[in-house]
Amino acid sequence: MKDVIIIGAGPCGLSAAIECQRQGLSTLIIEKNFIVHSIYLYPTSMQFFSTTSLLEIGDVPFTSPNDKPFRHEALVYYRRAAEQHGLAIAAYEEALSVENNEDGSFTVHTVNKRGERQSRQAAHVVISTGYFDQPNMIGIPGEELPKVTHYFGEAHPYTGMKVTVIGGSNSAVDAALELIRVGASVDMVYRGASISDNIKPWVRPIFESMVTKGLITLHLESRVTEITPSSVIVTRHSGEASELDNDFVLAMTGFRPSRALLSSAGVLMDDALDKPSFDPSTMESNIPGLYVAGVIASGRNANEVFIETGRGHGKLIADHIVSQKLK
Repeated sequence: MKDVIIIGAGPCGLSAAIECQRQGLSTLIIEKNFIVHSIYLYPTSMQFFSTTSLLEIGDVPFTSPNDKPFRHEALVYYRRAAEQHGLAIAAYEEALSVENNEDGSFTVHTVNKRGERQSRQAAHVVISTGYFDQPNMIGIPGEELPKVTHYFGEAHPYTGMKVTVIGGSNSAVDAALELIRVGASVDMVYRGASISDNIKPWVRPIFESMVTKGLITLHLESRVTEITPSSVIVTRHSGEASELDNDFVLAMTGFRPSRALLSSAGVLMDDALDKPSFDPSTMESNIPGLYVAGVIASGRNANEVFIETGRGHGKLIADHIVSQKLK
């Protein structure tokens, strides 16, 4: 029986484990992939919006020669933070459900990469599973074609290809800029009248310059309404449709959290936003002893919680668990 099982080894899950350990609680992190898998899925050359100090956890210094660190630096940092604090991590083990026991404790049912199932016991559970596993589907014909992806790693595979990028956020803009550097022909399709206001300020002028020079063709107030093996159909708000030659589609449409674990434990959910019920002062859900940490707390509004804010959830959780034990 562990004091706390944390489900998810992202930065916020790691931070929660560190804070609990600091207060003398025994912890185990269960992670269905590997440590900070969400950051691993970022584009290979991605640079963070935040400074290193805002990404630190557990008082482990994050040093970088850059004002804002890159993906590869973050991977090294979070590995080092986990090692420095001696965190127990069950990697490649997926939590399938969380069961409430009659005595108020929990049983977490899991399966590992060999298909072996087991049950782990804990007095408290923290769900910090992020949201990168479930992309927001557009729901159009052809979206299931192999040429379509919701993840962008690096541009090299698209060298010289005709690529359509769907979206107007940082991920879409970053992908478009990477693509033109390898000689791809880029069409960017976005439903808004302009790209997002949240584009990194040092990236926006570069992107706008590439559009002005005709290196990126920007289709605003438009949607991709169909994807075929050799083209995409782009429809403007006015109803006018055009067919573009196309080799690949990058659908940068964002992601949504899974509610399966939360629902299995009886956590109340906001059906509109997939947002769990919890007390923001303690991060405890409507189920006593079960907590949420990180972006899972924001439901579908992934822009509500970032590493900078989610890393503080662990301290709230650890403080509350200890205060309850002292009663």
